[in-house]
Amino acid sequence: MRIAFAALLLAAPLPLLAQEAEPMTDQVQSTDLTFERVFASPSLDGASPRQAKLSPDGRYLTLLRNRDDDRERYDLWGYDRESGSWTMLVDSEKIGSGRELSEDEKMQRERARVGNLKGIISYQWTADGKGVLVPLDGDLYLAKLDGEITRLTDTEESELNPALSSKGKYVSFVRDRQLWVGEVGAEAAPITLKEGDTIRWGEAEFVAQEEMGRMDGYWWSADDARIAVQRTDEARVGIVTRAAIGATGTEVFDQRYPVAGSDNAVVELFIMDPDGDRRVKVDLTSNQDPTYYNDEDPTDFYLARVDWAPDGNLYVQRQNREQTVLDMLKVDPMTGESDIWFTESAASEKYWINLEDNYKFLKDGSLLWWSERDGYGHLYKRGPKGVPDLVEEAEARTEMSGDEAGTMEQLTSGDWSVSQLIGVNQHEGVAYFLGNRDSVLEQHVHSVRFDRKNVNRLTPRGFTNSATMDKDGQALLITQSSHTQPQQTYLADPKGNRLAWVEENALDADHPYTPYLASHRPAQFGTIKAADGETDLYYKMIAPEMKEGRKYPVFYYHYSGPGPQVVTRGWDGALQQAVVDAGYIWFELDNRGSANRGVAFEQPLYRAMGGVEVDDQREGARYLKTLDFVDPDKIALYGWSYGGYMTLKQMQADPGLYAAGISGAPVTKWELYDTHYTERFMGDPREGPEAYEKASAIPNATKMTDPLLLIHGMADDNVVFENSSELISVLQEGNVPFEMMLYPGYTHRVAGPNISPHMWNTIFAFLEKHGITSPE
Repeated sequence: MRIAFAALLLAAPLPLLAQEAEPMTDQVQSTDLTFERVFASPSLDGASPRQAKLSPDGRYLTLLRNRDDDRERYDLWGYDRESGSWTMLVDSEKIGSGRELSEDEKMQRERARVGNLKGIISYQWTADGKGVLVPLDGDLYLAKLDGEITRLTDTEESELNPALSSKGKYVSFVRDRQLWVGEVGAEAAPITLKEGDTIRWGEAEFVAQEEMGRMDGYWWSADDARIAVQRTDEARVGIVTRAAIGATGTEVFDQRYPVAGSDNAVVELFIMDPDGDRRVKVDLTSNQDPTYYNDEDPTDFYLARVDWAPDGNLYVQRQNREQTVLDMLKVDPMTGESDIWFTESAASEKYWINLEDNYKFLKDGSLLWWSERDGYGHLYKRGPKGVPDLVEEAEARTEMSGDEAGTMEQLTSGDWSVSQLIGVNQHEGVAYFLGNRDSVLEQHVHSVRFDRKNVNRLTPRGFTNSATMDKDGQALLITQSSHTQPQQTYLADPKGNRLAWVEENALDADHPYTPYLASHRPAQFGTIKAADGETDLYYKMIAPEMKEGRKYPVFYYHYSGPGPQVVTRGWDGALQQAVVDAGYIWFELDNRGSANRGVAFEQPLYRAMGGVEVDDQREGARYLKTLDFVDPDKIALYGWSYGGYMTLKQMQADPGLYAAGISGAPVTKWELYDTHYTERFMGDPREGPEAYEKASAIPNATKMTDPLLLIHGMADDNVVFENSSELISVLQEGNVPFEMMLYPGYTHRVAGPNISPHMWNTIFAFLEKHGITSPE
């Protein structure tokens, strides 16, 4: 009998993963932070557990925990309710081979944003709860709880995307562009063909991994009887010759990279048995509306999401190239035939569809669904096809974006956004989600009943949160932080009541950050008006302990692009405090276009990147210049990726407004960036080249008159180095002085225990050279 998660915890409260320490004394000696210490081990953030899971039998709570002596290496730990203790279940250093990862796995990790992590970065419980599938150093291991570890693979190639089947009978993985399957403990064999260098089976294509949040390329049915497998043909995708320039040599990679306006890979989907038999091709082009799809090339679409539902059918989300419509296809798993269940359209004529994972197929045939159709991201409950009694208001039945009338009811509403569907208790009819209902700056766990639609906040104010839930919606694993408290993780019941700490991470006498608490400066939050004079923009400012009559330089951090919300009340780590300790004011501002503020807030970026962001960030600089403690001649910009692009655009638009700019890994021409991201906001450059020309950072590059530091990793596979090399050439040809720091062998993530302090010391040496220094 399966033990309920909440009952397990109430019966046996968890001890701390690390031993509790005595509270810190009132007197703490102030110690200024250095960049060397910020990036050293142990992490000043404290322990950062990842991927907490409950074993199938309820006996163990497991998670990945990083080491004190190596903040980026993770091992598998488990709490055994029978012994009441935490133990390391798998030591990554003891069983790891140390073999170098394949280039495919390295790049896949970069796109999953875990390229810096070592040791165990993922794992999966066996169905019987007696062991764990552990990928490590490119191979697979089966670790049993009695300490026995069986090596399942031992090859020079990496086993990508490993998974246990739904019932645990099979283990599957991708090797050498084929999908391999075998019974657990037995030899695996390929169940797809080897078809040449441009065909991949079981892998998500580049843009799916990098931009669509989809890392999976195959999906097991609930009964282990069938597998849906992606087949990707990259033959028509253009090649970017990526020179991974390293310290002692250069490797050249011909990378299939679909730049904006070019052909994407052809993606197909097949359903087959675990041995590859009874293979059928899924009809992914069924009923394409020619208004939104390419008549001449029906394969020109995106495979957005794939799911097996409780009704035994496969459901596929198909997105058009322009990303203005998304069709939910219902697929017969035995024939591959499909039809459209419903279509979701963009919330506005000049907008796009933001792909999310905030949906769940329910046992009664209905679907929890996330949509921005009312201007904000909210949850809806869609009844089974042909059940038109869920919406009572007649006027609502005419606004279903092509749906059957009356098949949707809205569960949450208001001028705020649901950011993540956490879990569902189907027996009770309750959904759990993250949202910013109470504050733009705080994400909180909420619940909503399907029948009453009353929303309840389950986490305390003053923190921002992330959360996961067990599959039955019986207990929550919540991680909270604030500007004065690093991340803490605890288990809670369905009402949000804390049952036990998993990682309290208290700032006590033994915490790594405690020596720096005395100089920790408080964050101040506020709003200014956007360039339109109406919209509120949120900012965060951290100032050093200032002396009366003195003016201080500003380190103006920005990202500015669509997606990430920068300004929150969460813990941002010690880096900002190190900058403040150096005598600078840290300032950041979320302009129009950033996430979690609704459609109208994001929409100004439509076909106009590099425009409204510049205008709004200019208002931030102007605001800073009104403050009597700010030196108006010492405001320095810093941004990475989109932020690096924005540094260039801001310096070009307003020479003299900023004292200097640091541009890290910038996009300089959007024609050089990938299809799914770029065309979502900018459209196809073949149809609107003037928008791309206006957004480019190249034509006005020589207008920059303020000091510029350009930084780029020379093996970047995301924002390819050609973006910077073209800018470098234009500036040199125009006799415009600038400085640069290039990092051989590093990708889009230029980071490491020695490289990170080198980069940040370089940045502040650059600022000091140009007189942007503290008055002290």
